[in-house]
Amino acid sequence: MFNLRGLRVGLAAALLTLMPLASFAQGGRGITVLAAASLTNVLQEVGKRYESASGKKVSFSFAASMILAKQIEASAGADMFISADSESMDYLEARNLIAKPTRTNLLGNRLVLVAPGDSRIRLSIAPRFKLAEALQGGRLALATVDSVPAGRYGKAALTALGAWDSVKDHLAQGEDVRATLAYVARGEAPLGIVYATDARIEPRVRVVATFPENTHEPIVYPAALTKDANADAARFLAYLKGPEAGRIFTAAGFDVPAPSPAR
Repeated sequence: MFNLRGLRVGLAAALLTLMPLASFAQGGRGITVLAAASLTNVLQEVGKRYESASGKKVSFSFAASMILAKQIEASAGADMFISADSESMDYLEARNLIAKPTRTNLLGNRLVLVAPGDSRIRLSIAPRFKLAEALQGGRLALATVDSVPAGRYGKAALTALGAWDSVKDHLAQGEDVRATLAYVARGEAPLGIVYATDARIEPRVRVVATFPENTHEPIVYPAALTKDANADAARFLAYLKGPEAGRIFTAAGFDVPAPSPAR
């Protein structure tokens, strides 16, 4: 089941990368934002508030961060990129595809272990914890570890805890963190690793435990305008860093750092 789904995911990712970015903006107007899948719900809410206040249309496309970064590289049309990791933003910066002075660390998050809501699994996260045994023959849902930030964070945490080798051959890898969350919500995987904010928006899962922050790199969401962004996009980025958007992000469970440049 997961192998077939993985093939479909790969094809969908390839098509997304090749799709012209201008298609996401209605009639080529407004502001086009490409953002990490874990931001889907909260950015849609922020976007609606901004549209209501400014009259400017904001169009979003959500997917795994590196898929979006490569899409920006391949096609013009995006005004802003918000990644779930520094690596994907670094990829664009190295190719001079973002306006470097606008880059800022917008948000933070935490990594959690989740189970279906009716699961009885109890597990404490500690060095060499018995994660493989808790799976009871099932698979651990995890975003693709080679390319998706949530997957890389999860692998790093399990490696630091000495649990990676016991589960690396028993994974259900999702194309992004929301697909990973869905595996657990539907009961297709007994456990999964997602962001704390994703667990909050899915009533069919429960948090089993939170990973210690020292087991993985800090989870940050850098945001930046692309090199060809319009003036409206600059105003929207300023809004994202402001107090009104900050209250929405905080209510959704994100960490909102004090305003400062990413580097």
